[in-house]
Parts: sequence; structure tokens; C-alpha cells
Amino acid sequence: MRQRLVSLRYPIAWPVAPPREASGWIVALGFLGAHLVLPRLVPGLAKPVSLVLLALAPLLAAAACLMHRRGRGWTALVVALGLWSGGMVADLYEYLVPGTASGETSLSMLLFVLYGVPIIFTTASPASEHWPVRVVDAVLALALGLLFFVHTLSYATMAGSSPDGAANLRLMFDIENLFVVGFALMRFVTSRAPHDRDLFGVLSLFAAAYMVVAAYINHMQETADYGGMVDILIDLPFIVLLLLVWRRPGPRHDRAGLSASHERLAQAVSPLMLPATLLAVAAVLLHAHPRWAVAGFATATLVYGLRNVLSHLRNLAERDRLSLLSQSDPLTALPNRRRFDDVLCREWARARRADTGLALLMIDIDHFKLLNDTMGHPRGDQYLCAVAAALAGCARRTSDLVARYGGEEFVAILPATSAEQAAELAEIMRLRVLDLALASPAPIGRVSVSIGVGHLARIGGEDPETLLGYADRALYVAKHDGRNRVRTLTLGS
Repeated sequence: MRQRLVSLRYPIAWPVAPPREASGWIVALGFLGAHLVLPRLVPGLAKPVSLVLLALAPLLAAAACLMHRRGRGWTALVVALGLWSGGMVADLYEYLVPGTASGETSLSMLLFVLYGVPIIFTTASPASEHWPVRVVDAVLALALGLLFFVHTLSYATMAGSSPDGAANLRLMFDIENLFVVGFALMRFVTSRAPHDRDLFGVLSLFAAAYMVVAAYINHMQETADYGGMVDILIDLPFIVLLLLVWRRPGPRHDRAGLSASHERLAQAVSPLMLPATLLAVAAVLLHAHPRWAVAGFATATLVYGLRNVLSHLRNLAERDRLSLLSQSDPLTALPNRRRFDDVLCREWARARRADTGLALLMIDIDHFKLLNDTMGHPRGDQYLCAVAAALAGCARRTSDLVARYGGEEFVAILPATSAEQAAELAEIMRLRVLDLALASPAPIGRVSVSIGVGHLARIGGEDPETLLGYADRALYVAKHDGRNRVRTLTLGS
């Protein structure tokens, strides 16, 4: 008991929201309070006042997105909110301007339907896709919005349609909202990047709140006119979005534990979401609007086929790029040791079949360690690149290959070449490097190379390592004889 009494002496620390989150709550509660009070203050103008406030609710959420979030997905959400607000403005215009009810109702319906297009596009088209593919996805999303509108236009408005027509209209809005929630949830669950998880987490909660409120309004309050208390419910999804966006994001960590198979599944399924949804909506329209349904089927099939072609072309280009990177030296851009080994084996087999000679040059920059120690590794890297370019420029035949062997060593494969021709090219390379006049702490004051030429006139039972050994021994002799020279060893020497 004593310990309990002592503990009461300490003040109670009530949780306090950070200033940023508190300001978001102030804006949200202030707006809801205004919507609750203002239409009641002017009962004769309750409807237009409420419509103005309903148009402002998504704009407040859009402003929060622009203030506190950045990125392509957030921009699409801002566009969606603007479209929804435009639908409310169209309803307000219908009320204020007599004789425009039919046209403005159609316009408001169009804007309410198109509201979902940017969101569906964002969730179904990953931002990592190449821009032509994203353009195709945008076309599919617009076609989906158009088919939704064709269906809704058949009934004009819930208040003025038959019971069956109103039921179909409500069902179409339910389907669209369900697609948005499903797409957003799938992307959230399978996203690893912090930005994507933040975007699709917020989008999932907002879309779920919107779906629930829309279902209640459309199914339970379909006869209620604007200006009543039920309008406060319409604000709620946008207030939820405002609060979610206004809050400070938590720690941004990648979901390293997410199964790679789940991520691959999402990447494989995402391209199917738009055409599959388009096919489903076209199927709903088949009985009432067969031409539009056929157009939807054709668009889904042809445009998705085009998307696959574009994706395949990009994958092929990426494969070629990666293949090139895997066989290129990142510093000098010459073929690397892996590429050299592959070409040597191929040319060795070709020379054996054709009974022709094969030469190999082993090239080493003289006193390169002294150069690095004296002038620094950045200067050494510059000299490596300059020497690599000079050596590669001497090999004029497409069959010749100059590669970086490792460190300061380079190699050259010369198919169908005699020993004299190989030695002549090696001498050209040596002089070309001297002509670069690269300052060096070496005794001659500039960068030079020593070159060993290995040559086999005819290939018998040897293997490629034999030729490599000849070139390496010739390089050793060139260095032993004083560097900056060419030495040749042929089979039998």
C-alpha cells in the first residue's frame, strides 16, 4: 500500500501528439465542425453550402499530399482527388444553374468514375516499368474508366433511374471501389521499398474507408439529398486520408524479410490486373452494350499484347546490357578476363579446325607499382584507361581482341596471324603507348610497356594454357632485357 501511495506522488505524463500531427487533427476537426454547423446556420442554402464543403474535403487531402508527400504515386492520388472534387462542383453547378440537370449529372458521373482511374493506374502499373509500358498501362486504365462510365451513363443518376437500374449502378460503383482496394492492398503486402509501402499503405486505408462509406451512402441513403447530416460521412474518407498523410512517417526500412517469391508473384500479377479488370467490366456490358463490350475485349487483348511486346523488348535489351557488363572491365571498358577466356577457347578450337596459326600478346605497363606509389592510384587509373584505349586502337581486325587481364596487364588474341605479324603489331602498340607521353617516375620519364608474344604455327595436342605460357615467358624475357621492348617465343623455341 505504501508503494502505491508513493507512486501517486509522481505526475502523470499524458501522451501528447507531436506538433505536426496535432496541426493535422486541428484542420480535420475544424473542417468537420464547419460542415456540421454551416449548413445548419443557413437552412435555405444547406445544399449548396454542403456541396461546396464536399468539394473542399478532397482538396484539403490533396493539399496535404502535396505538402507532406512527394512522388509519382502521390501525384496520381492528387489528380484522383481533383477529379472527385470536380464531380461535386458539377453537382453544385446543376443546382445553381436551372436546366442543366441532365448534362451536369452525366459530367459529375464521369468525374466520379474517372476518380478511380489514376489510383488503379498507380496500383497496377509499377513505377519501375519503362515509360512506353506505362503509357500502355495508362491507355488500359482510361479504357477501363470509359467502360465504367458507359455503364453508369445508362442510368444517368440513381435518383432518376428504375430500381433495377439503380441497383446495377450501385453494383458498378461497388466493383470499382473493390478493385481499387484490392489492387492497393496487393501492392502494399508485396512492396519492399519504404516509399512504396508508405504510399500503398495510406492508399489501402483510404480506399477501404471510401468503399465502406460509398457502399453505405449508395445502398442505405440512396434517397437522401445533399445538405443533410449524412453528408458528414462523405467527408470521412478524405479526413482519414488527410490525417494519414499529415502524420510523420515512421522509420523507413526495407522489408528484407519479405519472401522473394511473393515479390516475384506481385511483379508477375501486376501487369494482368488492368486487362483482367477491363475484360470483367466488358463482360458485364455484353448484354446491354455489346459494341462497347467487344471494344473492351479487343482493347484488353491488343493493348495487353502490345505491352508484352514492349516488356519483352526491354528485357532483351536489359539482358544484352547485363551480358556486356559481365564481360567488360568497369575501369577501362575493355573486355575482361572472363571474356578473354571465352574468346581464347573459341579461337583455339577454330585454329585447330582450320590448321592456322594463333598468336597471343601479353602486355605489362612498366614500373606501374612505382607510378601508383609516387603519383597516387587515381592517376594510375587514368593511365590505365589511356593505355587501354591506345592498345585497343591498334587492333584493326574485328577478329582481334584486346582485353584487360588483371592489374596493369593486358592481353591480345590475334587469330590467323604469323609470328612476324604478331611481333610487328606488338611493336606498333609499344610505340603508340610511348607516343602518349604520360609522365612517369620510371627511368625513361614516361609510361612504357613490355610485350611478350606467344605464337603457335600449328595446334596439335596442346591446350590454350600452352600459348598463354609462351606469351608469359616472352614477357618475362622482355622485362629481363630492360623493359620497353617486344620479345617473341614460338612453339619449339
